[in-house]
Amino acid sequence: MKKAVSVGLDHFKKGMLSYYMDELENLASSLNIDVVKRFTQSSEQRTPAYKIGKGKLEEIREFVQYNEIDYVIFNEELTNSQIRNIEEILDLPVIDRTLLILDIFAKRAKTKEAMLQVEIAQLKYLKPRLSAMRSSFEQQQGGIGQKGPGEKMLELDRRKIERDIRKLEAQLKNIVRTRQTNRLKRKFGPIKNVAIVGYTNAGKSTLMNTLLNHSTKEPNQDHLVEDRLFATLETSTRRVQFKDKKAFTLTDTIGFIAQLPHELVDSFKATLEEIKEADLLIHVIDFSHPYYLDQIHTTQKVLSELGADEMETLYLFNKIDLTSDILPHSYKPAVKVSLKDGTNIKHLIDEIHKTLFKDDTTVIYRIPQDRGDIINDLNTYAEILTTHYENDSVIIKAKVDMVIKGQLKHYEA
Repeated sequence: MKKAVSVGLDHFKKGMLSYYMDELENLASSLNIDVVKRFTQSSEQRTPAYKIGKGKLEEIREFVQYNEIDYVIFNEELTNSQIRNIEEILDLPVIDRTLLILDIFAKRAKTKEAMLQVEIAQLKYLKPRLSAMRSSFEQQQGGIGQKGPGEKMLELDRRKIERDIRKLEAQLKNIVRTRQTNRLKRKFGPIKNVAIVGYTNAGKSTLMNTLLNHSTKEPNQDHLVEDRLFATLETSTRRVQFKDKKAFTLTDTIGFIAQLPHELVDSFKATLEEIKEADLLIHVIDFSHPYYLDQIHTTQKVLSELGADEMETLYLFNKIDLTSDILPHSYKPAVKVSLKDGTNIKHLIDEIHKTLFKDDTTVIYRIPQDRGDIINDLNTYAEILTTHYENDSVIIKAKVDMVIKGQLKHYEA
């Protein structure tokens, strides 16, 4: 395992620097980098040339000189000249928070779409920093496609990067066009759409698995769950239907994080467009985290950038087995659960339906028994309350949305 030191400037509200530094070191750990020492400094002491003060830089230089350190990792995003200046003094590769996240994304990307998005983000990050980042990238392994940023840096110039970005964006556009076509088919169909959002590692994939395991449609189709940041980068959509309940599609999305690189927000907007097409967002929150409110704000900020901040949202406060705190009053409707031990899952399922189908009305239909197509549609897209047979008709009492109500008006009893 490689060893590193971390560096952070304190320009946050009280206590937040420690939180962000812990998060930075968790990010490094997911790349098998062990942060052995942390250096922090007040933002008032920073200098434009080095981002930190010269005295602090000298302190870091003395430490790395007598310890076997491989990287210096900054919590701040660094400019081209700052990287070059710091590397000249420390004689070590310098990595900032943005590059760290980009590298994690590169290693986690599995689908063609995710790989293209990450590579575009990497190239946009590299373009203004080529002259400064040779030593940082030379020691990295290949990440995307045939070549990683380390190998590619040696052969790229800015014009080639621009050409590559245009080429990759064209490929991505074709994939996105197919995704949009499929999404429109779902959007204009009678089935509702739910998207799961939240801070990374809050329990989004666990929620997906929990609901799938309670579903009568797609049992045992587990979604990847790992206790690490950005365990999955791909959106995943499943059809969910609980006993005697209406079906809906459920989409898991990439987790958000503080100071998410703009290059990644831009590149992943096509994937995150799934969020804007949803009828309901389930915002998963790690209620046991000491800074869960800040994580909520981070997620809401990204949603705002996507134009999805005014959407219908159900707040899911997870991990209540680890805390006895009272739910904040400003986030409603809300459900508190433990996805780990199953506490309040039935209440969650009821709340999803209550919120998602709140405009549904109860209607009694008299359907001829030879109209199996209509009966099948009701069973598929409505919540059946009662069914009984009378002469040559099927009497069905169901909760339906306004679309179905209009289509089947002729059959109302």
